[in-house]
Amino acid sequence: MSRPSSASAIVTASDSGIGKATAVALARDGLDVGITYHSDEEGAQGTAEEVRALGRRAVVRHLDLAELPSGADALDDLADELGGRLWAVVANAGGGSAVAPFLELAFDGWRADLGLNLDGAFLSLQKGAKRMLDGQGGRLVAITSVHETVPKVGASAYVTAKHGLGGLVKNAAIELGGHGITVNAVAPGEIATPLTGQGDADPEQSRRPGVPLGRVGAADEIAAVVAMLCRDEGAYVTGASFVVDGGMTQMSAVGASELQDDSWRPA
Repeated sequence: MSRPSSASAIVTASDSGIGKATAVALARDGLDVGITYHSDEEGAQGTAEEVRALGRRAVVRHLDLAELPSGADALDDLADELGGRLWAVVANAGGGSAVAPFLELAFDGWRADLGLNLDGAFLSLQKGAKRMLDGQGGRLVAITSVHETVPKVGASAYVTAKHGLGGLVKNAAIELGGHGITVNAVAPGEIATPLTGQGDADPEQSRRPGVPLGRVGAADEIAAVVAMLCRDEGAYVTGASFVVDGGMTQMSAVGASELQDDSWRPA
């Protein structure tokens, strides 16, 4: 099923990092792009300028996924203003603020992280899917994390949300396949972005001896996988999760065998 001739995409949290790189990559592939931001309007406008420089339309909207379900209504407004056929939605908005050992994790922090990373993604993908039921198909992509499958001490809420999002992708894929809508996840490892405090870092210079490729990743490397999934060539890929982590998750056995003490355990 081929992409309609006049088509658009929405990328949430596309004011910087992976979201920005993805918005630009999709514009390069010929899509008009809806751009959202939470607090960095200037960054979002910068993304819009890059999209327009590629000859595509760009529309910017504020999106607050802490206020649900009403906050997600901004996505409908964005799609309406973009016009044309909504072809792709990339649920990229997320983050982890509830950093605490399991025994000390406050319920409010737990709910906030689940709300942003899981509830917000659910509504973003569902709103997109409802606009793709005309027989022309579409693409839904969730940005998860290596923590979609791998735990992390002190991040119970974030890890649980990403595990849940991975499950949502699989379930939505089997329910929406009959409409020609594909649903996939892209699971980044450590990427040089503002979210990881490395917004200006050169990935080639950020060495990580414990990662097989020896460095952190670049936002463009995540965006390239998302763009592939949104092309016509991605039409037979659904319910899959693409880990883009330089091999990090393959090192668990090596890491465990190398630990010499219990300093990794929470107090």
